[in-house]
Parts: sequence; structure tokens; C-alpha cells
Amino acid sequence: MVDPVQILWSPAGATMPSLGSRALADVHDGDTPNIRMPIRMLSVDTPEVTAGSAERAALIDAEFSQLAEWIRQGDAPISPGLADFLLPKLETGRAGSLHFQQGTEASDFSKENIARRLARPNGRPRNLFIHTAEAPFDDNHRLLAYIAPNFSAQERKTMPREERSTFNLDLIAAGWAAPFIIYPSIPGELDLPLLLAAGDKAVAEGQGIWASDETLLAYEYRAVEKLHDITKKKIEGRSLTPRELFAWRSRYCVDMRDRVLHGPENYFEVPPVYRLWLWPQDVQEAVARLNLRPSPRLVGAD
Repeated sequence: MVDPVQILWSPAGATMPSLGSRALADVHDGDTPNIRMPIRMLSVDTPEVTAGSAERAALIDAEFSQLAEWIRQGDAPISPGLADFLLPKLETGRAGSLHFQQGTEASDFSKENIARRLARPNGRPRNLFIHTAEAPFDDNHRLLAYIAPNFSAQERKTMPREERSTFNLDLIAAGWAAPFIIYPSIPGELDLPLLLAAGDKAVAEGQGIWASDETLLAYEYRAVEKLHDITKKKIEGRSLTPRELFAWRSRYCVDMRDRVLHGPENYFEVPPVYRLWLWPQDVQEAVARLNLRPSPRLVGAD
């Protein structure tokens, strides 16, 4: 019979996303399985490839054009300011195709860049360095992390910080990712200036996604997909609560230059490089910890 104990613990668990037959790769010994799992790279957002094919992307072109028409007719639950900002991107007739093309190019860059930077001159691959967020998994149970080649202590002494960049930063510097910093996972005081400088340079030089004024950033693309589906339900006569109508946008946005907090539909007033995103449940804490100031529009003074 087991003796009674006084120590109780109820940890939360997480189900790893399925990778088919590759989910559990191998077992080294009984207590050391090697598991493949997806990593969601922190502070960056690359274009989506969820369309899966050019044909499906063309269908999204049509959906986004239809959404633009609904917005013009006043049927979509979106503020006038954000509508004016997004409409030129939605009315091109190729918003989905452009995004899919950019997503494919971003993926190709990431594959080549990781392979190149992990390769040693002697042909042996470097190990991977991983720095996870305080809350290690996102809602899809992907590991949240910064990842980089692992350099020895001796190498780090002789290499400038820029040469030891994370793969996250590489995506921003090449223009294939928009900065996507979500509180509280803010890069450290030495890393944040590098990220902002790389992003600012990529935008100024029109690198990657910044080459086109028609680009929908990845978080805009996902929001617009949801807005299309919600508006379609509204037009079809489906009964939607206010919460359901506006479920397509939720994050607040802070301008990192002046600490002004903007509402979910006013993020476009902040240049893309300087946007810090807050989930609604984190707003109160972030306002206190970061000494934020609500925008006049957010408090109804504008």
C-alpha cells in the first residue's frame, strides 16, 4: 500500500500538433525520445501559404474583391479609417495571389538561410540555439522561440552581435517578415534595437514584402479572411452577436516610440516596424508596467 503524501501538483499539459508519421522520430533510450515539433518564431510574421496552391489563391482574390465591395456598401463591420487603409490592397484583384507568392518566397528564403547558416566549413552542421518565451506554447501548441545557430563561447567573443543574429532577425532583415512583437515576449534591450533597425532598413529599401504597396501583412491577411467570413454570414441573414461581429480583430497596438496605446482598428496609424501588440487580457498589466497612454480616440476624446 502506498503511504499518504502531503505534496500535490496538477500541471497543465499540451498536445503536440500532428506531423503525421514524423511526430515521434525515434527513441534514443527509454527516457530520451527525439520528437519533431513545429516552432513558431517569435516577433516575426511571414506571409501565409495556407492557400496551398495558386488556384486556391485565385479564389481568395475573388473573396477579397467581394469583401471590398461589401465594405464599399457599408455591410462589413469595420471602421471607416481601417476600411480606407485596406481597400486599396483588397481591390487589386490579386491580394490572395500576391500573398501566396510572397509566402512561398519567404519559405524558400528561410529554408536556404537556415541550411546555409547551420553549415560549418568542415561540412558538419551546427547545433541549434533556442530561446523560448516565458509561456512556451501558443494556442496551437507550437513552441514559441527565437532560434539561431549555436556558436561556441570563443566564437561569440570575436563575433559582433549582428553576425550571431537569430533566424527570426534574418527574416526581418531580408524583408520577408514583418516585425510582430507581442507583449510580454519583447526582445531584450540589446536585441530590440537590432530588430527595429533591420525592419526599418528593409522597409526603406523595399526588400521582400515591402517591395509592393499592395502587400497585406500576414496578420492583416488573417484578419481579412475572418472579416470576409463574418460579413458573408451577416449578409446571409445569420444572427451574430457584437462579439461575433468583431471577432476578426482583437489585439491592441502600442506605438513603441511614444508608448501610445491604440485600439484594434487603429493599428495602421503606427508604422509597421514600431507596432507592439497586446492581447486584451494583457492590456491592464501592460499599461501599468510599460507606462502606456491611451490614444484620444481610444478614450473617446477624438
